[in-house]
Amino acid sequence: MAPKVVCVVGPTACGKTKLGVLLAKRYDGEVVSADAMQIYRGMTIGTAAPTPEEMEGVPHHMIAVADPAEQWSVARYVRAATACVDDILARGRLPILVGGTGLWLDALVRGLQFAPGQSGGAVRRALEERSAREGILPLLEELRQVDPEAAARLHPADEKRILRALEVWQETGKTITAHDRESRQAPDRYDAVRIGLQFADRADMKALIDRRVDAMVRQGLVEEVRRLLASGLPRDATALQAIGYKEFLGVIEGSVTEAEAIEKVKLRSRQYAKRQLTWLRRDPDIHWIWWEKERDFARALQVSTEILTAAGVC
Repeated sequence: MAPKVVCVVGPTACGKTKLGVLLAKRYDGEVVSADAMQIYRGMTIGTAAPTPEEMEGVPHHMIAVADPAEQWSVARYVRAATACVDDILARGRLPILVGGTGLWLDALVRGLQFAPGQSGGAVRRALEERSAREGILPLLEELRQVDPEAAARLHPADEKRILRALEVWQETGKTITAHDRESRQAPDRYDAVRIGLQFADRADMKALIDRRVDAMVRQGLVEEVRRLLASGLPRDATALQAIGYKEFLGVIEGSVTEAEAIEKVKLRSRQYAKRQLTWLRRDPDIHWIWWEKERDFARALQVSTEILTAAGVC
């Protein structure tokens, strides 16, 4: 049987970090973050990464493990996070997976196996050079000859995925369509009990997001962005495209006022929360806990305990 893990999911600012800590303390667990931006060092404020005080002595993994100049793929995350989860299980403790990056969390739970090849490898470089010389259309036609399903799915503008599909074929002799089909058919690596948090009234969620953004600004978000730039991080680094950082780059460069940046961050954070909920609502296995005007963590812990007991989590 697949080993059990607990997942705490929900939109930004819904209280995932706090509930994750409470569950880890009750069930002798450790937290594994599934957040695509909390992996970066030096980005605590803008990503709302848990502080040592918020961790309350609970071990947290996959937070501040990457240099902001790096670009992590879901495949790289799954490799690193799987090692953390398996180590926690081997020590007889319960992994609590916490985060709002649904794709990363789902890939981790399912144990998706990703085809070989990576950006920057010899095969990829050769394909990129061909694309620069010949254009992408001849490469898309080449893909159509070996993997018509993938070619039909991909738009000519999606150069990255076209090159990736050809890279997989050239390195493995297997199409990316076949590889993905085999991966989807494999059983999940972990038996996940999913607990979701969201507000009954969307207006309350929006108000909380706005308050969180104001708090980030008071805590020094602008100074955090300045430190990242002073460290030599390129302006176009993936890390600096995160909500909050991209907008405040404009403040530093003088293209927007701080007030304008704050409003943009609030708007984009609310839009992101909506996208997160859209992703999560596709999953019928999530046990939802609904917040009223305020977040009641004592009640959430009680309800979570009932859910986990019924699921056989000791």
